[in-house]
Amino acid sequence: MTNRLGHPGTLMGSQRRQISGVLLLDKPPGISSQAAVTRAKNLLRAVKAGHTGTLDPMASGLLPVCFGEATKFSRWLLNGDKTYVATMKLGLTTTTGDMEGAVTAKAEVRILRKDVETVLRRFCGEIMQTPPMYSAVKHAGQPLYKYARAGRELPRMPRRIWIFAMDVVSFEGDELMVTVKCGKGTYIRVLAEEIGRDLGCGGCLTVLRRTAVGEFDLSCAVTLEDLERMTPVQREAHLMPVDSLVASLPRIDLSPSEMRRIATGRVVEIAGVQSVGTARVYGPAQDFVGVAEVEASGRVVPQRLVSQCPVISL
Repeated sequence: MTNRLGHPGTLMGSQRRQISGVLLLDKPPGISSQAAVTRAKNLLRAVKAGHTGTLDPMASGLLPVCFGEATKFSRWLLNGDKTYVATMKLGLTTTTGDMEGAVTAKAEVRILRKDVETVLRRFCGEIMQTPPMYSAVKHAGQPLYKYARAGRELPRMPRRIWIFAMDVVSFEGDELMVTVKCGKGTYIRVLAEEIGRDLGCGGCLTVLRRTAVGEFDLSCAVTLEDLERMTPVQREAHLMPVDSLVASLPRIDLSPSEMRRIATGRVVEIAGVQSVGTARVYGPAQDFVGVAEVEASGRVVPQRLVSQCPVISL
């Protein structure tokens, strides 16, 4: 059996294999992102795996899991836009911004849909958001949630985030459901709190589902239960190629001589480059080589390469 890089899957002892690719996992609520990755990693008997953006345990939805060589290129997806469907309970404020925290305030909800839509528009665009105490943001080497669990509140610096679109799906009584398309670093729990605050009644997040990350969406995702029912061959067939992580980048194709230089980490010169900046690079046989930085002068500087670049003989 070969992996999606075209190289034989190497057995590690009798258990683990060197496989590479991207699995679109539909994470269930109730488990952490890392626990979901560990289950998927064990089912595929993979040596190395990691995810591209944490989902809270209470959240469900798209969790792209990178295996093997794909972990080198995960940051391009980490920086990608994300889309969520979020359900909020208005009139209820909690210590964590969701239903897992203790209730700190209750209020009557007397709001019209047009009031909600007016408030949502205020949050669209570039805004500042303060990370919550119950988050993985670190202070002095420790995640903030550890301080929060110990009853400590620490000052946090607001961060610049982008909300590209936010629309009402439904609004009945005190339950508001919205779709949110946002940039990296956005905390939907904080957004729910801020919307509730601006509506004058408070609010918290009750359900969260991520439906898209970058160019990926749930249409091709599988659940852990799906994976458990599959054969090993079927599981590996669900892996997308490593270069799917960088498919939005401009493409550069190399000649055999250029390929030999790039494969050994050397810079190549290409006349008449069409684009400047980060690009995905391919060899003469259409093999994905990695990611490089293209300069206006035509210099192509390798940044991240797959471990087994195709060998081009002289």
